[in-house]
Amino acid sequence: MSSLDEPARPRPAGRAPRSTRDLLLQAALLAVCLGFAGLVASTAASNIAQRGIPVGFGFLFDPAGFSVAETLLPYDPANSNLWAVVVGVGNTLFVSGLVAFGSTCLGAALAVGRMSGNPLISGLAPIWIEGVRNVPPILLLIFLYTMWWKVFPSGDVVQLAPGVLGSIRGIAVPTVVGPWYVGPVLLAALVGALALIGRAVVAGGAVFKTPAAYGWLALVAGAGLTLAAAHVTLSVPVPNGQDIVGGLSLTPELFTIVFGLTLYTTGFIAEILRGGLEAVPRGQWEAARALGLARSDILRRVVMPQMMQVVIPPMTSQYINIIKNSTLALAIGYSEFMTIMGTMINKTNHAVEGTTVIIVVYLLINLGAALLLDRYNRRVARLER
Repeated sequence: MSSLDEPARPRPAGRAPRSTRDLLLQAALLAVCLGFAGLVASTAASNIAQRGIPVGFGFLFDPAGFSVAETLLPYDPANSNLWAVVVGVGNTLFVSGLVAFGSTCLGAALAVGRMSGNPLISGLAPIWIEGVRNVPPILLLIFLYTMWWKVFPSGDVVQLAPGVLGSIRGIAVPTVVGPWYVGPVLLAALVGALALIGRAVVAGGAVFKTPAAYGWLALVAGAGLTLAAAHVTLSVPVPNGQDIVGGLSLTPELFTIVFGLTLYTTGFIAEILRGGLEAVPRGQWEAARALGLARSDILRRVVMPQMMQVVIPPMTSQYINIIKNSTLALAIGYSEFMTIMGTMINKTNHAVEGTTVIIVVYLLINLGAALLLDRYNRRVARLER
C-alpha cells in the first residue's frame, strides 16, 4: 500500500494538538520573561526609593548646562537636555553616514580588485582586508589618533593636496558657501543621485526603467538649479600663520573616527561584495563575454543586478554595526550620542533614565535602518523576478 493510501494515525487520547502545545509553551515562556522583568523593575524601584534618588524624565527639559565641542546642529549650553540628545543623535548619524558611504565605495573597489587578473592588485587587496579586519577597532582608532600628533608638527600648516591643508588642529578642505538652505539641498541632491545609481544597478543599467526614477531625476535637477540660483561660492582654505582661514575644518577627533571606522568596515564589506560576485554563476560571465560585453558592462548590467539580493542582508548587518561602533568615539573624545549621554548622566544623576534613553534611541535607529534596507531588498527581489 502506498503512503497516499495509508489512513491517518489517530492522535492519542488526552494529547493536545501540536499548534496548541506550541502556543501554551510560548505563553508560559512569555509569562516567565515578564515576571522576571517585573521583579527586576520592582527591586530597582525599591532600591532607588530607599536611597532617595530622583526618578523621572523631567530632567530632559532642564537646561543642559554643558558645552559640546563639535556639533552638526546648532547648540548652546542653555538648550535643554532633550535638544542635547538630538544634537548627539545628529552627530552619530553624520559619522555613521560618512563611514557607510566611504566603506561601501572602498569595499566595492577592493572586492573587484581581489578578483582582478592583475597579480599585484589581487595580491595587495587581501593585505588590507585581512590586516585591518582582524584588528580590534578601538586599537585602530587609538593608533590613528596617536599618530596624528606625530605626523603634524606642532604649529605648522602642511599642504596635503591642492586645496587641502592639515595641522595639529585638524584638516581643512574646500567647501561650498551660500544661503542656509544650501546644505539640505546638497544632501537631497546626494540622496537623489545615489537613488538613481541604485536603480541603475538593480535594473542592469536601465536608469529610467520605473516611473519613480523620473522623480529622483527631477529632485537632482531641481537641486542643481537651486544651487545655481543661490550664488554659491567655493571657499578654499589658505594658511594664515599657524591658523587656517576658509574652507571646512575637520577636527582630529572627527577625522580619526570617520577614517578609522571606514578602514575597519571596508574589509568586511569587501568580503561581502566579493561573496556576492562569486555567487553569480560563471555561466553568466561567460555568456556575457560571448556577447562581446566589456568587463565593466558585465559587472554593471549582468552581475550586479543578480548579486544585490545576496549582499543586502549581510550589508544591513554591517551598516547597523557601523552605528554601534560609532560609540567608540568615546575613546578619542568626539562628541557623539554616547559621549553626550555620559556627560548628561554624570551631571543629572539620572543613570536609569539616561540608560533607558540610550537603549530606546539605538533601537529606533537600528530598527529604522533595518526596515529601510529590508524594503529595498524586497524591491530588488521584485525587480529581479
